[in-house]
Amino acid sequence: MVLQKESVKALDEQTATLQSYICSPEKQKSLYKRTLFVVSISQIFGGAGLAAGVTVGALLAQQMLGTEAFAGLPSAILTLGSAVAALFVGKLSQRYGRRTGLSAGFIVGGLGAIGVIIAAIINSAYLLFPSLLVYGAGTATNLQARYAGTDLANSKQRATAISMTMVFTTFGAVAGPNLVNVMGNFALSIGVPSLAGPFILAATAYILAGVVLFIMLRPDPLVIARMLEATNQEPIDKGHLTATEHTEDKKGIMVGATIMVLTQIVMVAIMTMTPVHMRHHGHSLGAVGLVIGFHIGAMYLPSLITGFLVDKLGRTTMAIASGTTLLLAGLLSAFAPGDSIVLLIIALSLLGLGWNFGLISGTALIVDSTKTSTRAKTQGSVDVLIALSGAAGGASSGMIVAGSSYLTLSLIGGILSLLLIPVVIWSRGSEK
Repeated sequence: MVLQKESVKALDEQTATLQSYICSPEKQKSLYKRTLFVVSISQIFGGAGLAAGVTVGALLAQQMLGTEAFAGLPSAILTLGSAVAALFVGKLSQRYGRRTGLSAGFIVGGLGAIGVIIAAIINSAYLLFPSLLVYGAGTATNLQARYAGTDLANSKQRATAISMTMVFTTFGAVAGPNLVNVMGNFALSIGVPSLAGPFILAATAYILAGVVLFIMLRPDPLVIARMLEATNQEPIDKGHLTATEHTEDKKGIMVGATIMVLTQIVMVAIMTMTPVHMRHHGHSLGAVGLVIGFHIGAMYLPSLITGFLVDKLGRTTMAIASGTTLLLAGLLSAFAPGDSIVLLIIALSLLGLGWNFGLISGTALIVDSTKTSTRAKTQGSVDVLIALSGAAGGASSGMIVAGSSYLTLSLIGGILSLLLIPVVIWSRGSEK
């Protein structure tokens, strides 16, 4: 009986706390800023975690299987795991809030990285692939975290809010590939294969990201946003509070999803086989890490500028810029000499930048087109499509290179990016 009373009292106190945010615009603005800060901290760790699979996943599989035909398989498997995780993280977030969904996703991803380390130690491809599947949860969660910053953002600042959380991923994501040699040496010093070293960093980083969100993301921004929408409150400060759109725009969701799916396919396909392409031309593991580091930096570092441009110039304008940039990246990747690190850095940087344009403009369209009562679930479903498209790009990339060449793969990617232009032209009538 005493425990029941204490439970009821705690619930009442929690409800009162949440209500205090509904009645206080100042508290809402403070929560908006704190949410961006907490998510940004988690993104630093998350960025370091995702870099491991990108940098050495294909090389680890190639070493275990003895062929490059399946070198794209790790990327495909971890993005398939990302697809499954995106669905569950979205549903968890919708039901229990961002804090529960995001922290659970990161911790599961960390456990997957531990599985990869064990697989490398015992040289088991049978353990490697299911572990990569679980590791993909971290990638999905790192991507979905970008939505948390938009829950209390006005429609005119959503892309900027997305970019503010994404830009902090740069610190971890750039550091990760450039720590390949350091972590490889550390792994060897403790009796673990060098290629498993980056996954030691990934396991630690993902688990830390989950802990940060679980402890610090209180009260939950999505819960507050839903309460604001339920009470039909108009925002007082147009720069910070929740917009009050209550209708769902299916066309906007379709277009936003298509933009992100196409950019994901092109980016993952070319990125996955670049390390293998470089190793064929005699580049060291450190050089591979340098190129991938620039690539991932370009994926996230320009986010603040991109977010501003998406809010000012429009979603579809920046989506067209995405397609154009990806085309240039594909052409340069195709025709750059394999021994030129400089040109490969430029090509992979353009690849990351084009992806950045597409992700932020597409994400903003998704947020614009959904309502808070279904937003997290819809976002999770869209991210499933993104992950599956990445899986398709990763799986096919190795087969294309094995059957033809890296040049062919890059040209296909560049041409595919042109499909963005008719999609966004069709969508112009629905842009807000």
